Amino acid sequence: MKQTWNRAHGNTSCSDGALDGDRDDEHPSMISGSLHGVGWRIRFFRLRPRELGLSLAILMGVALLGNSSLRGGKIPDFTAGDELPPTATHDWNLGPTGARGWIYSDEMETRQARQIYVTEIEQGSPADSILQIGDVLLGIGQTPFSDDPRSVLGRAIGQAEASDGKLTLLRWREGRVQAVYLRLAVLGEYAETAPFACGKSQRVFDRGVETLANKMKANPTAGNGIVRCFNALALLASGREDYLPLVRQQVEWAAEYRDPQRRSLHSWFYGPVNLLLAEYILATGDQTFLPSLRRSTKEIVEGQSAVGSWGHKFVQGDGRLTGYGMMNAPGLPLTVSLVLAREAGIDDPKLDEAIDKSARLLRFYVGKGSVPYGDHHPWIQTHEDNGKNGIAAVLYNLLGDWSAAEYFSRMSVASYGAERDTGHTGNFFNMLWAMPGVALSGPEASGAWMKEFGWYYDLARRWDGSFIHQGPPAIKYDSYRRWDATGAYLLAFAQPRRTIHLTGKKSSRVPQVTRSQATALIADGRDWSPSIRKRPYATRDTDMLWQGLTSWSPVVRDRSATELARREGDWLPRLVEMLEAEELETQLGAAQALGMMRGKAASAVPALQTALQSDDLWLRIQAADALAAIGKPALVAAPELLEMLTRQDLEKDPRSMQQRYLCFALFDRRQGLLRQSLEDVDSESLRTAVRAGLRNDDGRARGAVASVYRNLSFEQLRPLFPAIHEAIAEPAPSGIMFSSEIRMRGLELFAKHHVAEGIDLLVGYARNQRKHGSQRRLPEVMKMLVGYGEHAQRVIPELEAVATYFETEETEFPRKLSRQKSADIRLAVQQIKASTAKPKLLFLN
Repeated sequence: MKQTWNRAHGNTSCSDGALDGDRDDEHPSMISGSLHGVGWRIRFFRLRPRELGLSLAILMGVALLGNSSLRGGKIPDFTAGDELPPTATHDWNLGPTGARGWIYSDEMETRQARQIYVTEIEQGSPADSILQIGDVLLGIGQTPFSDDPRSVLGRAIGQAEASDGKLTLLRWREGRVQAVYLRLAVLGEYAETAPFACGKSQRVFDRGVETLANKMKANPTAGNGIVRCFNALALLASGREDYLPLVRQQVEWAAEYRDPQRRSLHSWFYGPVNLLLAEYILATGDQTFLPSLRRSTKEIVEGQSAVGSWGHKFVQGDGRLTGYGMMNAPGLPLTVSLVLAREAGIDDPKLDEAIDKSARLLRFYVGKGSVPYGDHHPWIQTHEDNGKNGIAAVLYNLLGDWSAAEYFSRMSVASYGAERDTGHTGNFFNMLWAMPGVALSGPEASGAWMKEFGWYYDLARRWDGSFIHQGPPAIKYDSYRRWDATGAYLLAFAQPRRTIHLTGKKSSRVPQVTRSQATALIADGRDWSPSIRKRPYATRDTDMLWQGLTSWSPVVRDRSATELARREGDWLPRLVEMLEAEELETQLGAAQALGMMRGKAASAVPALQTALQSDDLWLRIQAADALAAIGKPALVAAPELLEMLTRQDLEKDPRSMQQRYLCFALFDRRQGLLRQSLEDVDSESLRTAVRAGLRNDDGRARGAVASVYRNLSFEQLRPLFPAIHEAIAEPAPSGIMFSSEIRMRGLELFAKHHVAEGIDLLVGYARNQRKHGSQRRLPEVMKMLVGYGEHAQRVIPELEAVATYFETEETEFPRKLSRQKSADIRLAVQQIKASTAKPKLLFLN
């Protein structure tokens, strides 16, 4: 079989000669065999006695592997003649060997694989002449892979670099199994406080920045803007003056970056650009680029939404975000860049306001979970969500909010392994912001984390000292495929230098963890992967689950609550007692567990009603969620919840989060307490709550209220029509991704009853259909408008203008979708022109 792999990197040479070495020991006695399918006819030769058992073990293991399968399909056995599957598009850098290899993965995991198919060899690298494309690696030393080959190989690289540099691989080639040696540079081992007081970390950093500087000198425009900024920041973090001309060259480029036409996903670029400008000015005192920093900072501030967020792009003309709406992955670096811009000398009240808004927005997640994708619930599936906790820790350390910095740093420490493999369209940012967040908890924390996950860095490090983005296993689309991640990784090893703010220039006042505390944090992150998720908690004894309910970690509390609720037992008395504990974490864990028990927790309703009076916002919300999950037995709490929904304390709860979450607890169509029936609910209390919910700044919360439209008669709804009209006409300032729900349900309601004002609302909605998924909603909108018959003929000129806009000016959507939108509108115009229907209109005023 001929397999071709694109070489993303040209031949490279070793700058210090340390990897070349002599090769007199790289052809040991071979461990060989001829392989003939599943029936295995084995012929051994030139074997030492101890190697015979090894060969049998290897070949038996391969035979078993060839017959095994997972949900992802049969695992290829290359030693039995299997070929690379058509989906084999993601191979891996195999550390400083100079080789790349494909590894079987299933459900974003490679732990079931036991072979590595070699896909690429770099000329002059340690693997050159020892490995070739099509070779299959079966193990390390004399031991076949019995676990994830990525982590096993990564750790073996670390061990080789800590000893004599010899890496022994079990290589299969054309029916023979051989033990072959590669010679790696001797770097030492990671210290127990790595990257602090760590010789290996120092050598990795020095080698990496030297290679990076040489590449940047040879091709200063290589890479996209994000890569260029972080590579320059890594050189700046070195503190070496001889690199400053190279850094300044990148700063000159960054100073010119702007996207006034808003044609790109510019939020992702403005953050790194502004970070580089600010860090350079602060590190060097060079004021030359201060005007550029002032200009880009102003653009970022003006591009912020009313709630303090940014999306793929800055706000549009109406002050709202487009597309998916709020996105925290670019928003957090933007906020940090604003803080550093202020530190660098930009003095503007609007800048202060923008920082405060973003900091308030993101601080909500402290103690509740990870910073999520956008304006969503706190993320509690894992301890990290694509690196956002790490950069949040940096942000709050810069702001002097030590408790928030401590929380997000601890979450970063507890996230490694499979949790770091994950990330929306790739984990580039999950790795970039990992160590900056971890290091704030001190050397014991970083050392424990590196002991657990240092192999990942060694596997990503190439033989010239640079790093490459590896990406999650089995992802169909990786936005960062083969990005140069050198700067991103070197920022981890630069933490001890404290030269720039991303590497600890502002000393951390986060409590530094002890070794035993670090060990405990690492333990909190164990037993999770994309395929097994919470299942390992089923093996924990009940005492451990009770302890988990009291954990600082909302993730551990959630996993423990899920498993405890699954087990049979009389847990209610103890859970009710825990609701009255002094420690907030214990109360939260109890509320989570009671919610997981659903109807079985009916007798806990009075205790949960008492928890609704707590001083803590999140406990009140968790208690409300538990009541909703209990269902019918908890309806006695509905009047209190409705009244709570109308309350607002903007000083303590500036975004009305209590109101937001009570909209879900009461009205959500899947889990709301009142989702199915409003019988026996006080009408006035209900209407007051609905009006309040329809004004919440979260589009998704407003959408939950739509269940009321289905459960009330026309006459019962009539008093709410003005509020419904306002919710259609004025979209929510946040939750943009879900804001269409309440507007569409309101339009349907008005169209069904032929409310006259609905005609203009429908036209206005069609005119602004540049939101996510709008191409699917527009035909429904046009159908509603056609239902008004002759009454809609007066808006035909406006509709035709909108159709022309989609044909000639629309830039938010691909041309094909824009043309389809225009066609949908023109079809509706034809139907309206031909209509003779004249339904009776209902006027709001």
